[in-house]
Amino acid sequence: MSTPVVGWTDQVARARLHVVTGKGGTGKTTIAAALALALATGGRRVLLIEVEGRQGIAQLFDTNPLPYEERRIASAPGGGEVRALHVDAEEALLEYFAMFYNLGFAGRTLRRMGAIEFATTLAPGLRDVLLTGKVKETVGRTDENGRHRYDAVVLDAPPTGRIVKFLDVTKAMAELAKVGPIKGQSDGVVRLLHSGDTAVHLVTLLEEMPVRETIEAITELDGADLRPGVVFLNRVRPPRLPTRSVTPAAGGRVDASRVRNGLTSAGLDLSEEDLDGLVGETVEHAIRVLAEQNAREQIAEVDLPAVELPDINDGVDTAALYELAETMVEQGVR
Repeated sequence: MSTPVVGWTDQVARARLHVVTGKGGTGKTTIAAALALALATGGRRVLLIEVEGRQGIAQLFDTNPLPYEERRIASAPGGGEVRALHVDAEEALLEYFAMFYNLGFAGRTLRRMGAIEFATTLAPGLRDVLLTGKVKETVGRTDENGRHRYDAVVLDAPPTGRIVKFLDVTKAMAELAKVGPIKGQSDGVVRLLHSGDTAVHLVTLLEEMPVRETIEAITELDGADLRPGVVFLNRVRPPRLPTRSVTPAAGGRVDASRVRNGLTSAGLDLSEEDLDGLVGETVEHAIRVLAEQNAREQIAEVDLPAVELPDINDGVDTAALYELAETMVEQGVR
């Protein structure tokens, strides 16, 4: 039986842009936030970006909705800090006009006319071009000494179902625009996203559908020459049965009398109804454990490193994010 390669490889550690994607419901935004904290550990400065308009980062850190500006949102162990940015396509387009065409005033007029919304609706790909363009700008930004403003940028990206289309939309734009600022900007985005400076991480649960979608996304990323990073196995729950007992229990072979004797020796006296319920839960647990083992084997076949994260029983709050980040650091995230 094959098992996933565990940990954070040197190749992944060299990336400066960490794109986090996953099937809806797998905890993608939570993992992106925890990853930003982990990467900031030890005194680094990290920017956490969201592009889907859900304000998920603000909710996780229990703060006000994020504007279109970079704000300090958390500190990390060892003196690091995490800043967050909510990228709005309209604001990004206005910024683009101001940077490349000196159209600050004209851009504001376009916004009042509704022309920006019209343009992004007419050409839906334009929205993704603007979003990835802003991400590229933050990754490449330097200070007066020529040092990168951020040691790493974490992008809470769209789900796996459209991640390749999102990341590669600018490639089509670069092919259409032959000269000028749009051409230069597009080429820069394409170079970044297809280089070793970018790693695309996938978040999954140990369940059939998320694992299947994760594997399909990895195949698509490889086909598009985009670099998969690690697979985050989220909400992993420890097995409660000895390994030798899992398969028999999953087949319904649970000795109720043996269970009762064990409970009695521990000072517990259950009714027949409660005992039957406990036996039923044992069977269900064993079935889940076998399904998770099968999911692990499928993930191992894609030959990517994996980082395992525990199930948080009490819900995800800021304290839980720090716990997840600590677990990531223990598995080599840096």
